[in-house]
Amino acid sequence: MTRPDLERAPKYFHGYINTVKENDLTSAFEQQEKSFIPFLESLPVEKRDYRYAENKWTIKEMLQHIIDAERVFSYRALCFARKDETPLPSFDENEYAARSKSEKREWHDMLEEYKSLRKASELMFRSFDNEQLDSTGTASGKSNYVLAIGFVLVGHVSHHVNIIKERYL
Repeated sequence: MTRPDLERAPKYFHGYINTVKENDLTSAFEQQEKSFIPFLESLPVEKRDYRYAENKWTIKEMLQHIIDAERVFSYRALCFARKDETPLPSFDENEYAARSKSEKREWHDMLEEYKSLRKASELMFRSFDNEQLDSTGTASGKSNYVLAIGFVLVGHVSHHVNIIKERYL
Protein backbone atom coordinates (compact mmCIF):
# COMPACT_ATOMS: atom_id res chain seq x y z
CA MET A 1 0.00 0.00 0.00
CA THR A 2 1.34 3.40 -0.94
CA ARG A 3 0.32 6.87 0.20
CA PRO A 4 -3.01 8.13 -1.10
CA ASP A 5 -3.38 10.53 -4.00
CA LEU A 6 -4.60 13.75 -2.36
CA GLU A 7 -6.34 14.81 -5.57
CA ARG A 8 -8.78 11.91 -5.03
CA ALA A 9 -9.64 12.85 -1.42
CA PRO A 10 -11.64 15.85 -0.17
CA LYS A 11 -9.43 18.78 0.82
CA TYR A 12 -10.68 18.76 4.41
CA PHE A 13 -9.01 15.35 4.86
CA HIS A 14 -5.61 16.41 3.54
CA GLY A 15 -4.46 17.62 6.97
CA TYR A 16 -5.20 14.23 8.54
CA ILE A 17 -3.52 12.32 5.72
CA ASN A 18 -0.47 14.58 5.86
CA THR A 19 0.07 13.93 9.59
CA VAL A 20 0.77 10.26 8.81
CA LYS A 21 4.55 9.83 8.57
CA GLU A 22 4.53 6.28 7.25
CA ASN A 23 4.26 5.60 3.54
CA ASP A 24 2.43 2.32 4.10
CA LEU A 25 -0.99 2.04 5.74
CA THR A 26 -0.24 -1.24 7.51
CA SER A 27 2.89 0.29 9.06
CA ALA A 28 0.95 3.39 10.04
CA PHE A 29 -1.67 1.31 11.87
CA GLU A 30 1.06 -0.72 13.60
CA GLN A 31 3.05 2.34 14.70
CA GLN A 32 -0.01 4.07 16.08
CA GLU A 33 -1.05 0.94 17.96
CA LYS A 34 2.22 1.10 19.92
CA SER A 35 1.66 4.65 21.13
CA PHE A 36 -1.99 5.68 21.30
CA ILE A 37 -3.37 3.43 24.06
CA PRO A 38 -0.28 3.91 26.28
CA PHE A 39 -0.72 7.67 25.77
CA LEU A 40 -4.37 7.49 26.85
CA GLU A 41 -3.51 5.26 29.81
CA SER A 42 -0.91 7.81 30.94
CA LEU A 43 -3.40 10.68 31.12
CA PRO A 44 -4.16 11.82 34.68
CA VAL A 45 -7.62 10.75 35.85
CA GLU A 46 -8.58 14.35 36.63
CA LYS A 47 -7.94 15.36 33.00
CA ARG A 48 -10.49 12.97 31.50
CA ASP A 49 -13.41 15.35 32.18
CA TYR A 50 -11.39 18.54 31.71
CA ARG A 51 -12.35 21.21 29.14
CA TYR A 52 -9.72 23.75 28.20
CA ALA A 53 -12.46 26.26 27.26
CA GLU A 54 -16.23 26.60 27.34
CA ASN A 55 -18.00 24.50 24.70
CA LYS A 56 -14.89 22.41 24.01
CA TRP A 57 -14.94 18.66 24.37
CA THR A 58 -13.60 16.84 27.38
CA ILE A 59 -10.97 14.19 26.71
CA LYS A 60 -13.65 11.53 27.26
CA GLU A 61 -15.86 13.22 24.67
CA MET A 62 -12.88 13.39 22.33
CA LEU A 63 -12.18 9.68 22.76
CA GLN A 64 -15.84 8.90 22.09
CA HIS A 65 -15.60 11.07 18.98
CA ILE A 66 -12.55 9.08 17.83
CA ILE A 67 -14.50 5.84 18.39
CA ASP A 68 -17.51 7.17 16.48
CA ALA A 69 -15.37 8.44 13.60
CA GLU A 70 -13.55 5.10 13.39
CA ARG A 71 -16.90 3.37 12.92
CA VAL A 72 -18.20 5.86 10.37
CA PHE A 73 -15.03 5.94 8.26
CA SER A 74 -14.55 2.18 8.38
CA TYR A 75 -18.11 1.69 7.21
CA ARG A 76 -17.50 4.10 4.35
CA ALA A 77 -14.37 2.20 3.34
CA LEU A 78 -16.26 -1.11 3.44
CA CYS A 79 -19.08 0.27 1.29
CA PHE A 80 -16.64 1.68 -1.25
CA ALA A 81 -14.56 -1.52 -1.34
CA ARG A 82 -17.72 -3.55 -1.98
CA LYS A 83 -18.69 -1.24 -4.85
CA ASP A 84 -21.81 0.05 -3.11
CA GLU A 85 -22.74 3.13 -5.11
CA THR A 86 -25.18 4.48 -2.53
CA PRO A 87 -24.16 8.02 -1.50
CA LEU A 88 -23.38 7.93 2.21
CA PRO A 89 -24.51 10.66 4.60
CA SER A 90 -22.41 13.12 6.56
CA PHE A 91 -22.06 12.84 10.27
CA ASP A 92 -22.04 15.89 12.49
CA GLU A 93 -19.31 15.19 15.03
CA ASN A 94 -20.56 17.92 17.35
CA GLU A 95 -24.08 16.48 17.45
CA TYR A 96 -22.69 12.98 18.00
CA ALA A 97 -20.48 14.25 20.83
CA ALA A 98 -23.35 16.14 22.45
CA ARG A 99 -25.45 12.96 22.51
CA SER A 100 -22.67 10.48 23.33
CA LYS A 101 -23.16 10.47 27.11
CA SER A 102 -19.45 9.82 27.39
CA GLU A 103 -19.43 11.33 30.88
CA LYS A 104 -21.34 8.23 32.05
CA ARG A 105 -18.92 5.78 30.49
CA GLU A 106 -16.08 3.96 32.21
CA TRP A 107 -12.67 4.98 30.87
CA HIS A 108 -11.46 1.38 30.74
CA ASP A 109 -14.51 0.35 28.70
CA MET A 110 -13.86 3.15 26.23
CA LEU A 111 -10.23 2.07 25.82
CA GLU A 112 -11.27 -1.54 25.27
CA GLU A 113 -13.90 -0.50 22.73
CA TYR A 114 -11.38 1.60 20.83
CA LYS A 115 -8.77 -1.19 20.82
CA SER A 116 -11.28 -3.73 19.50
CA LEU A 117 -12.62 -1.36 16.89
CA ARG A 118 -9.18 -0.28 15.69
CA LYS A 119 -8.02 -3.89 15.41
CA ALA A 120 -11.09 -4.67 13.31
CA SER A 121 -10.37 -1.65 11.08
CA GLU A 122 -6.74 -2.66 10.68
CA LEU A 123 -7.67 -6.23 9.74
CA MET A 124 -10.31 -5.01 7.30
CA PHE A 125 -7.86 -2.71 5.53
CA ARG A 126 -5.25 -5.48 5.38
CA SER A 127 -7.85 -7.72 3.73
CA PHE A 128 -8.41 -5.29 0.86
CA ASP A 129 -6.54 -5.93 -2.37
CA ASN A 130 -5.30 -3.12 -4.62
CA GLU A 131 -8.56 -2.93 -6.55
CA GLN A 132 -10.54 -2.52 -3.32
CA LEU A 133 -8.08 0.05 -1.93
CA ASP A 134 -8.55 2.02 -5.13
CA SER A 135 -12.36 1.87 -4.98
CA THR A 136 -14.20 5.17 -4.91
CA GLY A 137 -17.50 6.24 -3.41
CA THR A 138 -19.41 9.27 -2.24
CA ALA A 139 -19.86 10.38 1.37
CA SER A 140 -20.90 13.81 2.61
CA GLY A 141 -21.46 14.77 -1.02
CA LYS A 142 -17.77 14.30 -1.86
CA SER A 143 -15.88 11.62 -3.72
CA ASN A 144 -13.24 9.72 -1.74
CA TYR A 145 -11.52 6.36 -1.92
CA VAL A 146 -10.65 3.49 0.37
CA LEU A 147 -6.88 3.99 0.74
CA ALA A 148 -7.36 7.66 1.63
CA ILE A 149 -9.92 6.71 4.28
CA GLY A 150 -7.40 4.37 5.89
CA PHE A 151 -4.87 7.18 6.15
CA VAL A 152 -7.61 9.48 7.47
CA LEU A 153 -8.26 7.01 10.30
CA VAL A 154 -4.62 7.11 11.40
CA GLY A 155 -4.25 10.86 10.83
CA HIS A 156 -7.45 11.64 12.70
CA VAL A 157 -6.13 9.95 15.85
CA SER A 158 -2.78 11.76 15.49
CA HIS A 159 -4.61 15.07 15.10
CA HIS A 160 -6.46 14.54 18.39
CA VAL A 161 -3.33 13.39 20.23
CA ASN A 162 -1.71 16.68 19.20
CA ILE A 163 -4.73 18.65 20.44
CA ILE A 164 -4.64 16.85 23.81
CA LYS A 165 -0.92 17.55 24.19
CA GLU A 166 -1.26 21.22 23.21
CA ARG A 167 -4.49 22.20 24.96
CA TYR A 168 -5.28 19.73 27.74
CA LEU A 169 -1.97 18.86 29.38
